[in-house]
Amino acid sequence: MADTDREKLEAALKTQGELVRRLKAENSSKEKVDAEVNKLLSLKEKLGLEDGKQKFVLKTPKGTRDYGPRQMAIRERVFGIIIDTFKRHGAETIDTPVFELKETLTGKYGEDSKLIYDLENQGGELLSLRYDLTVPFARYLAMNKISNCKRYHIAKVYRRDNPAMTRGRYREFYQCDFDIAGVYDAMIPDAECLKIVHEILTGLQLGDFLIKLPWEAVREELVGEKGLTLEMANSIAEYVCLHGGRDVIARLQADERLVGNSREMQDEQKSARAGLADLDLLFKYLDIMDISTQVQFDLSLARGLDYYTGAIFEATLLAPENAVHQDDGSAPGGVGSVAGGGRYDGLVGMFDARGRRVPCVGVSIGIERIFSILEQRSESHSVRTTETQVLVASAQKGLFDERLRLLKELWAAGIKGETSYRLSPKLLSQLQQAEQSGIPLVALLGTEELAAGTVRLRTVATRQEVEISRDKIVEEISKRS
Repeated sequence: MADTDREKLEAALKTQGELVRRLKAENSSKEKVDAEVNKLLSLKEKLGLEDGKQKFVLKTPKGTRDYGPRQMAIRERVFGIIIDTFKRHGAETIDTPVFELKETLTGKYGEDSKLIYDLENQGGELLSLRYDLTVPFARYLAMNKISNCKRYHIAKVYRRDNPAMTRGRYREFYQCDFDIAGVYDAMIPDAECLKIVHEILTGLQLGDFLIKLPWEAVREELVGEKGLTLEMANSIAEYVCLHGGRDVIARLQADERLVGNSREMQDEQKSARAGLADLDLLFKYLDIMDISTQVQFDLSLARGLDYYTGAIFEATLLAPENAVHQDDGSAPGGVGSVAGGGRYDGLVGMFDARGRRVPCVGVSIGIERIFSILEQRSESHSVRTTETQVLVASAQKGLFDERLRLLKELWAAGIKGETSYRLSPKLLSQLQQAEQSGIPLVALLGTEELAAGTVRLRTVATRQEVEISRDKIVEEISKRS
């Protein structure tokens, strides 16, 4: 490429880059920005091809990220706590395809349907990436004619959302769902879902949660989306702003306007009485499970996906240490909801040829937001990225074969062990390897130990050493780990 041609191409690339940045700053339409971005990418590609080599931009796609060993160690610990909780409550697990027929997902998410990723026509089928795990679960129940199921499902879902990475909002992310399907007595499954949320947040040491939504947000939805007049919306504000426990339910049950016997509102008042009786029963069960003080009844929580048919709930962390840093470096803000769910009794029937209804209630843990909190907390302290229990080391050169023999015995006994990959490493470098990796024990071999049939076991934190018989080393490491 001639120097003048290259200079022109670089100048055009710079101008196009400035145009894209300006359009984004002006919040121009997505279509216009995408068109100009494509022009920018074409210029970059042309510049690379003219140089005789392809130049790649090394980055993850927008709304996604890589996870290194430190992040994965945190994620695995969190997943372990969540899965243990699900299993403790008797759940079995399933998996479903990462994509579904497009018609399976269409019409289930209301306005959020625009966030579904559609795929190109593949083999005559119109497909979309799954938006959540609830609709595939309902399809699974209907297709297999299952009427009773308690399951958990942990898998990735995909949304064409505007990502906010530090807030744990991505385009590709994990969901952790627990659901109970079947006909049961009122409020028992619902209470267990709330108990599960409480156990998980307590186990992760994230603090208490409350069910809340500001009235202003609800009023905007009622007027803007539900078609109510502003006067009508304001007239119910005194109810919507109420929040608390059984005291609020008792107050509503005593309100004649809601539960009286007027002819004009007989059906509505009958429905209100039944609903309040269910909520009172729910809080009775929450009392028995010792979690009623962490749950607040809030009439303002009226939003949700199209498939919700009854009470919904949302867990929000309150402690100030749970605030997260902003992408632009400004002051930290709240992380938002970290769990949510509710009842969706009609969803399975949408997929059943006979409209067979299977009552369902479930909860989804906001795992990515929880990860954001825990990752920021971990910045001030070290995180172990392996579960290695012992490093097998040698005090002299030429003992690699003996290290490998001992390591083989430890592996066979289920001990997690490592050794240096160098044939004759210095002892100091081996001890430093254990310290840097967070390995708690070092099994030291030397000519004297080999002759005596012993192993020196060193505690890395205290640097104390004890001599252990070779045939007792597995037992001793297991005892200390």
